Amino acid sequence: MWLKPEEILLKNAFKLWVTEKDNEYFVLQRRRGYGEGGGGLTGLLVGTLDTVLDSTSKVAPFRILHHTPDSQVYWSIACGATKEEIVEHWEWLQQNIMRTLSVFDSSDDITSFVQGKIRGLIAEEGKVSLVLEDDPEKFREALLRFEKWFELPQKEKLVTYYSCSYWKGRVPCQGWLYLSTNFLCFYSYLLGAEVKLVISWDEIWRLEKTSNVILTESIHVQAHGEDHYFSMLLHLNETFLIMEQLADYSIKRLFDKESFQREPALSDPLQITKRGLETNARSEQFRAFFRLPKEENLLEVHESFLWVPFSHYNTLGKICLSENYLCFASQDGSQCHVIIPMREVQCIKPDSSSRALTVCVRGKRALRFSEVRDYERLANTIRSRCGITASPLHSASTEAIRGECQSLINHFEDNPDDVTLMVGQKGSSKAVSTEALMTVFHPQDVENLDPKMLKEKMKEQSWNIHFSEYGRGTSMFFTKKTRDLIVRGVPEALRGELWMLFSGAVNDMATHPGYYTELVEQSLGTSTLATDEIERDLHRSLPEHPAFQSDTGISALRRVLTAYAYRNPKIGYCQAMNILTSVLLLYAKEEEAFWLLVAVCERMLPDYFNRRIIGALVDQAVFEELIREQLPQLVEHMTDLSFFSSVSLSWFLTLFISVLPIESAVNVVDCFFYDGIKAILQLGLAVLDYNMEALISCHDDAEAVTILNKFFDSVTNKDSPLPPTVQQASVGNNDKASHVSVDISELIREAYEKYGTIRSEEVESSRKRNKLYVIQTLEDTTKQNVIRVVSQEVKFSASHLDELYYLFKRQHFLSCYWTMNSPVLLHHDPSLAYLEQYQLGFQQFSMLFSLLEPWTLCTGKSNLSLWVFRLIDENQDGLVNFREFCYALDTLYSGSFTNKLKFLFKLHLPPGNIYKDFPEGRGKVDLQAYLKQWQDEILKKEETIKDLPRINQTQFIQFSKTLYNLFHGDPEEEALYRAVAHVTSLLLRMEEVGRRLQEPSSPTKPATATREGLPSEEAVTSPESSDASSTHSGQDAGSSLSEVEWSFSFEQVLASLLNEPAIVSFFERPTLIQTRLDQAKGTQLKVKANK
Repeated sequence: MWLKPEEILLKNAFKLWVTEKDNEYFVLQRRRGYGEGGGGLTGLLVGTLDTVLDSTSKVAPFRILHHTPDSQVYWSIACGATKEEIVEHWEWLQQNIMRTLSVFDSSDDITSFVQGKIRGLIAEEGKVSLVLEDDPEKFREALLRFEKWFELPQKEKLVTYYSCSYWKGRVPCQGWLYLSTNFLCFYSYLLGAEVKLVISWDEIWRLEKTSNVILTESIHVQAHGEDHYFSMLLHLNETFLIMEQLADYSIKRLFDKESFQREPALSDPLQITKRGLETNARSEQFRAFFRLPKEENLLEVHESFLWVPFSHYNTLGKICLSENYLCFASQDGSQCHVIIPMREVQCIKPDSSSRALTVCVRGKRALRFSEVRDYERLANTIRSRCGITASPLHSASTEAIRGECQSLINHFEDNPDDVTLMVGQKGSSKAVSTEALMTVFHPQDVENLDPKMLKEKMKEQSWNIHFSEYGRGTSMFFTKKTRDLIVRGVPEALRGELWMLFSGAVNDMATHPGYYTELVEQSLGTSTLATDEIERDLHRSLPEHPAFQSDTGISALRRVLTAYAYRNPKIGYCQAMNILTSVLLLYAKEEEAFWLLVAVCERMLPDYFNRRIIGALVDQAVFEELIREQLPQLVEHMTDLSFFSSVSLSWFLTLFISVLPIESAVNVVDCFFYDGIKAILQLGLAVLDYNMEALISCHDDAEAVTILNKFFDSVTNKDSPLPPTVQQASVGNNDKASHVSVDISELIREAYEKYGTIRSEEVESSRKRNKLYVIQTLEDTTKQNVIRVVSQEVKFSASHLDELYYLFKRQHFLSCYWTMNSPVLLHHDPSLAYLEQYQLGFQQFSMLFSLLEPWTLCTGKSNLSLWVFRLIDENQDGLVNFREFCYALDTLYSGSFTNKLKFLFKLHLPPGNIYKDFPEGRGKVDLQAYLKQWQDEILKKEETIKDLPRINQTQFIQFSKTLYNLFHGDPEEEALYRAVAHVTSLLLRMEEVGRRLQEPSSPTKPATATREGLPSEEAVTSPESSDASSTHSGQDAGSSLSEVEWSFSFEQVLASLLNEPAIVSFFERPTLIQTRLDQAKGTQLKVKANK
């Protein structure tokens, strides 16, 4: 690798370098302790220095220096990890530089020319690969160490590196932590003790920041049941953020494709950079906080003050700008934030006197941002994104601008009725329902003056006052007061509007006019597995409610669920979506309900509604952590908290709708749309806290379930204006004496008072931490199920199958690490049967099979692995699963002589010997095909040797060659060769005799046409096998094609080989698979690297 020229004063300081080659202008040196001789104690010291010090010239074992005869100064210009690499650089210098140097008169000119040339080479190399790195020169040096120490495939992309200590036992090892796209690596070398660690991100179970008495602050990584601690990091938070991003990226890309979104910065695993990961992390936090669509990215951040008209003061915070939104969040504890869609902005007016911006939006609103450092550029950016030109008043006086903006603000404060609502401005489609179901089935009676309706009117008045002060619609201020009103309860008439606003669904609908109508038209009438499940569940959705006892409600529910399944086929339809959508349709128009469902499924509850409900399981793990922190008394009594996970699953999946009466559950949904999953977690803790004494005194899980069910039955909503026909009847009405009724508003208020300190950022961090554990637990369950099935069919022990599964799965991922288009990755479907989840294409199978097959000295391995692959690929889709792979290995390791020979015999029959291209994996999953395959497997009879077809001439010749290849390198090689030759000649003589005996009776037909009743076509070589055999056996197989062909049955071949003790002993010789497994673990990555 070429290096930026650095001056070195002493050529052989401390005698650490040995000169290998030199000439008038260049010196090639080798580091002591490398190569021949080892270097003794000096070598140990050198190795320690190489690891601890951050300099490539001290690490690379070879280097080239430039000097001139009349100077004592040397310049390092190149280094290399191997002698071949450095010699290549040396030869390039000889051929391209040495001839040119003679034309220069002075030494300074020579040095300047050489330095310029080297810098040019470095710039040329770094144009593509290093253009995104902060410090290309240092990064090139780190990349050299990374490649030298870990010998990973060249495609592996190093993202960043850090100096740190790794704790091995109680002893810290100072070294370097390297974070690449697919691996976490650590290297340390101290006084001869080398520590090398390589962990792939997809193997990590735990990743968290910890601290204890010895380690003040460290990063804990758990993989393969081992704990690893990294400490003394200069930038621990930055390091952890990058590690968290890489682990999450790997999990999404390899395990959980349903949630994988191809972010521009992460679309190509070969182009991931530290900067890209940090940008992506910031954008994720930005979108989550402001509930923005996934297409939005954080582009700019500006510190500023925002004038808050309702409080009459400036609040300090940050302006966050994305492609289509201008957002502001306070940082002074006022919990104030506002979201301004660019489509609502009408004009931008900068003010140079206070470096201020006034943003005027629809609805006669104006927001003033002051003390913005780069206010003019920000104003121009907003204008360009809004598509508006500079205001004609831009050159007007500051007083005039201030006066106009203040008049807008004053007009808004004095005339709240002028405020317009931004929700659903586009006309609703006539093809869908345009009214919320609650409006149709329970219209409010304006003249009704009962206490509940009066209280409902008071709530509405409180919200109208709030709107007049804080704004209404998409650019409303969100403050503590907003949350207080939510906790007290949302009026029935405003519920749909506020759900749309708080969830961000209002923005989705405004930017996709007509989208839902198109989906409805396209999806209705389609028949899929999802639509079948939807039809089955339609009448199970709030069956007590009048809206869903009529065709109006059922049809609306069908349209929304079918449209969403059509929009997002990876999720399709999942149970619990019907319950949630039913409630949404009660309070929102049909199109609004659709966009609310999109917001819930794709933003607010990620990964909840898929076949593995990963998101719900992750939040259950978060809930368990919070129980341990917030309810220690309950933890002391119930050490196994898995009970709460099983009980709370429906709480998370349905937002308490399935366990609470509908009139109470909607209050929970109000809080959820404002605070997200944090509101559900808080309420869950409040429920357990309320029932603490009863839960502690219960004796088993069943009793605890009964206690919680009775509690939920006793929850009421005393302020609900809904009539009894709409309210749900409690299941435990007859038992209410034992449980005092609990008002939902009081329960929610208590949840916020006791557990409101839980921060959303902490919840998101806990989600990421627990997602690794949940995914790995599911993967471990998959492994156990696969091993249980396969163990019934093979003779390998459970431990051997465990190791084989690890290697098989790792080989699957090796085909996915460096490409987005791998067939096994594109067609990986976690919803498939356990055995089908991980499969290998031919290239991956060939590499793994070559590491594990028992005949280590066998020649022609590529042909053998190809035939084995074709034979065990039963459905001919170009992919083999773990069971098929184990079947082949088990036959070769544990099978009897007859079974091994039968396996080799079948390799040379179709489909094993048919040469064709493999398909690019399976296409769309065909469930009917799976059912038929399953039925065929049940009815399949065990194959006998009499069922095998005869082997023809070309196939037998190749079979003999395969035996010769297997015997190559064996101690008994000569005896085995003689035995094969004897068997071959014996079989040929037998065939010749049989053919001659049949000639008089049927002189016009081939000999094999009448023997044993076989038709003549079966004795003739097919064009495919003939071409294939000629490709591999050359002239050996072509000499007798014009003559009558002969063939053998398996019984003939078996009987002949059984008479050769050398061959029998070769195949019956036991081979230990453990040895091959151990070797494969150490060389699997290196084999990939050498490809």
